[in-house]
Amino acid sequence: MKTDMYCYLYNRERKSLPDSFDTWLDPERTAVVCIDMHAGHLAIDEPGCTCPAPRGVEKIAIHDEFHAACREIGIPIIMVQHWQRYGGIDDITSKRRTGKANWRWLYELYLPPNPAQEQHSWEGTRWVDLMVEHDPDRDYYVRTKKRLSSFYPTDLEFLLRNLDVDTIVITGAYTDCCDISTAFDAANRDFRVIVPRDIVAGFSEEAENAALLIISLHCGLVVDSAPLLAEWYARTGKELPPLEHVLLPEGAAA
Repeated sequence: MKTDMYCYLYNRERKSLPDSFDTWLDPERTAVVCIDMHAGHLAIDEPGCTCPAPRGVEKIAIHDEFHAACREIGIPIIMVQHWQRYGGIDDITSKRRTGKANWRWLYELYLPPNPAQEQHSWEGTRWVDLMVEHDPDRDYYVRTKKRLSSFYPTDLEFLLRNLDVDTIVITGAYTDCCDISTAFDAANRDFRVIVPRDIVAGFSEEAENAALLIISLHCGLVVDSAPLLAEWYARTGKELPPLEHVLLPEGAAA
């Protein structure tokens, strides 16, 4: 490794990475998988927002800056979205005996009633509009996610194999829902997993911490985004541009 790269165990104990993790940090074998940063989660000030994720709104600027820095060194960005057929046959109006997806049943137990949620991620609605910057000429899009994992039922794995990717970096929302589901599915497919903890956003601070704790023990590396960028840029021989939103945490070495 080119820098003093570290991760967090239990999402709290900082640990320097041994050289055995060198291949995990190869920018030429890495892609960013950005999950569900669309209006259905992030347009929280609009009437009828289908599934608000207020903590995700706070992370839009850092998403944009991190993704832009990745593009500059050739790391592909893959925008993955929960995207259902209009009318809800993929979920809420399913003709199966078990009916709608589990998350919908569970949300009724602890969230206030939201009739608009029925149209969450329906194609043709405002709610699938991305609210992070994206580049149609350089980014890739996976718009068939119907449940929590970015791998189901999508061609994400097919795309990653054709990009010759070994490591995926997960950004997006929710940390404790679609992000952790994607992390497990990626690990089960033998992709290396990295999660910058300052870029993902959970349902709550408690749920986010729990998800990152689990990921750090079983799925992949939980890191800070700034040292990750510094390591990638050092490997490519390019100078890391000034960053406004991607910041080193207090006490961390550059």
